[in-house]
Formats: sequence, structure tokens, C-alpha cells
Amino acid sequence: MNALGITDELFFTLLDRTGAERQLRDATMGCEDGELFLEYRESEAISLDDGRIRSASYDATRGFGLRAVAGEAAGYAHAGELSDAALSRAAAAVKAVRQGHSGALDIAPRATNARLYTDANPLTQMDFAAKTALLQEIDAYARARDPRVVQVMASITGEWQAVQILRPDGQRFADLRPLVRFNVSVVVAEGDRRETGSFGTGGRFAYDRVLGSDAWRRGVDEALRQALVNLGSVPAPAGEMEVVLGPGWPGILLHEAIGHGLEGDYNRKKTSAFAGLLGQRIAAPGVNVVDDGTMPDRRGSLTVDDEGTPSGRTTLIEDGILVGFLQDRQNARLMGVAPTGNGRRQSYAHAPMPRMTNTVMLGGAHTPEEVLGSVKRGLYAVNFGGGQVDITSGKFVFSASEAYLIENGKIGAPVKGATLIGNGPDALTKVSMVANDMALDPGIGTCGKQGQGVPVGVGQPTLKLTGLTVGGTAV
Repeated sequence: MNALGITDELFFTLLDRTGAERQLRDATMGCEDGELFLEYRESEAISLDDGRIRSASYDATRGFGLRAVAGEAAGYAHAGELSDAALSRAAAAVKAVRQGHSGALDIAPRATNARLYTDANPLTQMDFAAKTALLQEIDAYARARDPRVVQVMASITGEWQAVQILRPDGQRFADLRPLVRFNVSVVVAEGDRRETGSFGTGGRFAYDRVLGSDAWRRGVDEALRQALVNLGSVPAPAGEMEVVLGPGWPGILLHEAIGHGLEGDYNRKKTSAFAGLLGQRIAAPGVNVVDDGTMPDRRGSLTVDDEGTPSGRTTLIEDGILVGFLQDRQNARLMGVAPTGNGRRQSYAHAPMPRMTNTVMLGGAHTPEEVLGSVKRGLYAVNFGGGQVDITSGKFVFSASEAYLIENGKIGAPVKGATLIGNGPDALTKVSMVANDMALDPGIGTCGKQGQGVPVGVGQPTLKLTGLTVGGTAV
């Protein structure tokens, strides 16, 4: 059975489809856009800490979100109850947005037969007892690897989301979305010093991709390696210096400091630091950035977005020139451009907005060795922890969870407590070398915006920035 047939069984045994389509047409009459978003989601999470299962949860939800879009305004109502009565109440509420407004319904998204990931529900492919036993095995393996291991934390999370999107013109779009993730953290101690290392991986596939014996062992080994590196770290220096970012996960800095500023709503409302700069140079030559929701099995990928638009590969920066923004349907129409397949929502309880999928800086002409060899004194940041950014100004602060000194082109001692401080638009102009080793993150990203969280991916090659401010702990 295809996705449309599966979602029909999930939703229209509880809801009258003909009546739902009539309510949708009535609620959006005279509006430019709108949809009925139906969602079913199963999710689970199991965590182990210090040799014991600390929490285990399972949840199943079903609900709808109804939206009517009139010009710059939107009416939205939702319910965790699939019934004709609940939908009727929602339709009465969203109609208010069309008062005094008359518009023509926008053209529907094009249909697609693409499938970027399996339809299968990962939660049914491995029983609970096997998952808890595996977490215990992970704990024992980590402790046996090194006598300095004093604590192990590991978790398994998975979900299966089924959505169907109905439009006022009768078009219907469906998608079945698996998502799994495995995380492990290892604490090591030597004398009175304790340090932590962590690793996570995931994507839109079954559990076996992250919980096969080779996969989870590699994850534990990586977490332990990082913890032992940190155990030998020295206080980070502070000041302005050259910074080399490693490939893969350090692309989170690109995502936060730059990516949000390239979302259509911020630019239409002129609250982004990049507003009004389309067609202008905003980055150094050689900087190319895309948002690609079409990568198979990736955490941030979507066959169709939450408005029914097929995901795409959108070029944002081309050789340093700003050439595009990420668009949902409403902002695309108001800005006179095409939607890019970036209309996303956390769940049926949230209205869609422009969001990133997999945001990637493409590779350049240099080797990683050439990039590192060009630095006389600087910082090599391999992994990042937390960070924050102000969308309007572009200012950011990010903490490095794994970083090293660079002295005369050579990687030196690991450092602890390094933070990168800067301004997103300014940082783009300071990219002086881009390597040819572009890599994607291991599948752990979750992006927050206006109270909504969605899974995303990032990626980048090794790259060098000149004159970035590093906050450190050395005295």
C-alpha cells in the first residue's frame, strides 16, 4: 500500500473525508492558500545512566491543523482529536482571517513520486527487551575499554510520523517519515579531573543502521576518544586569531549564524542581517552554500514538506554572492518567488514556516593539510557543543567541545573552554580557505525557531577563518 492509502486508513476511519474537504474549502474561501494537515506519530525513548535504565517512554498522538492564509495574515486552529465536530469548530475559527479579504487560490504544489527513505515503522522492528539489553551491553563495552571510564550514558530514540495534507482544490499529499537516533556519553576520571566525550548518530531509516554491533561500537569508541582527549586538554587561549573548523558537524555554526538569516520570513519582514542583499557579495569568493532536502535517508530530508511541496536543493550563496532564500508558500508568494520546499512544522499543533533541511557549505580547492599548514598560530575546532545567535544582528557565541592549538601549521595540544565569538555576515567574509573534504554531520541536529523544533542536517569541509575572536580560559 502506498503512503496515501496508509494515511487514508489512519485518518479517514475517524474523520469523514468528504466532509473534511468541504470544511476546508469553506474555511479557505476567498483566501490565497490553506490546508488541512493530518498527522499520526508514534515515538519512543529509552535511556541508560550508570548501568541502569533510567527512563523509558512511548507515545502515540493523532491530530489535525487547519490553516487559512489571506495576504500576510493566517488563521490557524488545531486539535488532538480527529472528529467532524472538532474540525467544524476549527473551521469556524480560521474563517475570521478572511474578513474584508478576497483573493484567488494559489496554484497547488506539484506532485512527486520520489521516495527519500523507507516507509517502514522503526519502532516495530526491534522489541523493547532487545533495546534495553543492548543499552546494558553498550555500558559494559565502554567500561571494559578503559579503566578510567566512571560513567556511561546512552539513549535510543525513534519515531514514525505519517502525514496527509489536503488542499482546497482537492489535491492530497502524503508522507511516511521514520527517524531514529543513538547517543552515548562517556565520563572518564584521572586523579581529581573528570572529562566527558559524546557521540550521536541517526537518520531516516531503521534501527539497525545505528544499533548494529559495528555501528554502536564505533560510536562508543569515538565518545571515549573525545573524553580522553579532553582529559589531557589545557586552558584555551583568548584573543583574535585564525580559526580552522573541521568538516561535518562544525557546520552547525553555519546553520545557526548564517542559515536562519537566509529564511524567507526574516527577509520579507527585513529583520534579517541579510535583508535587501540579494545579488550582492556577502561572503568570500569560493564560499558556496546550499540547502538540500533531497539527500536520501538524511535526518533533515523530506520527500515533501509540511505544505505538500516537494523538497529541493536550493542554492543560497554562490561563489560568495547571495542568490536565494528558503521559502514556504506564504512568504514565497508575498516575495514573488517560487516555494523551495522549506515549509516545515513541528507537529499538527504548529503552523508551518520557512525552515532549513540539510544546510551545507560545498567543498573547495584546497586539501585539509594545506588549510592547517597555512596557520602560524590559531585554533582547530573539531566539534561543537552549545551556541546561540541573534537573527537580527547575526552575532553568535559557540562553545567548542573538542579543539586544538595550531602552532606553525601543526596540530598541537587539545584545549578546554574555547568559545567562538563573532557575527555571521562578517564571519562569511573571513573565510580564506575552503578544503575539498566536505562531510555531513552524523545525524543529530534539531533546530529551534519560534518555539518549534524540527530535525535538520548540516555539513561543511575543513575551512579557515581569519581574525575570529576566541574566548578562552587561559590566564
